[in-house]
Amino acid sequence: MSSPLLTVTGGVEVSNVSKSYGTGDARTTVLDNVSLSIRMGEFVSVIGPSGCGKSTLLKVIAGLTPADSGTVTVDGSTVKAATKNKMIGLVPQSPALLPWRTVLDNVALPMNVNRGANTGRTLRDPREILDRFGLGAAVDKYPSQLSGGMQQRVAIARAFVFDPSVLLMDEPFSALDEMNRDKQRLGLLDFWQSNRKAVLFVTHSVPEAIMLSDRIVVMAAHPGRIAEIIDVTLPRPRTEDVYATDEFRDLEGVVRTTLRNVMGETHV
Repeated sequence: MSSPLLTVTGGVEVSNVSKSYGTGDARTTVLDNVSLSIRMGEFVSVIGPSGCGKSTLLKVIAGLTPADSGTVTVDGSTVKAATKNKMIGLVPQSPALLPWRTVLDNVALPMNVNRGANTGRTLRDPREILDRFGLGAAVDKYPSQLSGGMQQRVAIARAFVFDPSVLLMDEPFSALDEMNRDKQRLGLLDFWQSNRKAVLFVTHSVPEAIMLSDRIVVMAAHPGRIAEIIDVTLPRPRTEDVYATDEFRDLEGVVRTTLRNVMGETHV
């Protein structure tokens, strides 16, 4: 039986999605009528205060949490069809690597699960992906033998290996120190710039959102909703030199001002 499909469009389409938790007076609206488009080849970051629904939005798109109302399509397919057909790659906050498998085996794992969905797909060579992420010398090591940053790179490589249409990343560098975090984000940016996917990237870091993104979605809380979408006009490809430019600093000011307005606070 073929997978259920909707009208074919590229990228991700989120239309009027709402999600609440709890019952009665304790019911909380986490997402309130959220609509968002992510085009193929576009990198979109989501930023906002805690409780604004960033991670919930990502989970709804990934099919991990059902929406109460509204629709989500991935490259024209329903979320159910997209997950079945391996169209979505997910990178969680924790690397979630299997400790008894080597780095190479962890990255190759998605290729060995639901093999039927691999038909007609251009699978990436796990060794080549690991080399691109600077992990070529670690293929035979186990997760416990790697630093936190290296483990996270393995998780990202695993998401790329089956060549999904869409990548969903939930604060993948949040547990790293700032120097290591910057190194990892530049490595991700370099790989993505040569292998464009539609990306939704959840973050709390303003510089990270600016460096990586084509657009930044600023969310507000209580209820969770999109407050503003900011275009990032910095040219690509980007390197660490962009941090020192006036354009970067101007954008940082715009994003921080928007966040201050959203949060109703004097400091972000």
